[in-house]
Amino acid sequence: MTSDSKKMTGIILLSLPTIIFGGNFILNLLSGQHQQLELTEFQISMFRAGHGHAGVLVVLAIIAQMLTDQTNLNDTWKWIVRGGFPLSALVVSGGFFAAAGGVGTTEPNSFIFLLYTGMILLAFSLVVLGVGLLRK
Repeated sequence: MTSDSKKMTGIILLSLPTIIFGGNFILNLLSGQHQQLELTEFQISMFRAGHGHAGVLVVLAIIAQMLTDQTNLNDTWKWIVRGGFPLSALVVSGGFFAAAGGVGTTEPNSFIFLLYTGMILLAFSLVVLGVGLLRK
């Protein structure tokens, strides 16, 4: 593991307490607490999806750090990949949360573009990493 992947992995690991806190909120929400928030079923579903995607994509971002070490990409492309994975985790999960914001929301609002932006960033990062691994 290179020092770059160690640094990025350390930074990514430091984000995990926010996901843990979010999971606790979702658990309390599903247990009937936070009824004062008066969330719609749509909002609860979007919050669950945002939380689930955050967890999975952060784990993928950690794995991508080690895989990036195994490519022959130049340093610029390596940093694009190293940053693309954790950034996509933030943007995808943030897109779920932001698109469900507001009182009584029952369908995605205009912030849904964040979700699609994060999906594109994730797909781009995956393709660049995959090509980098195949070219080595």
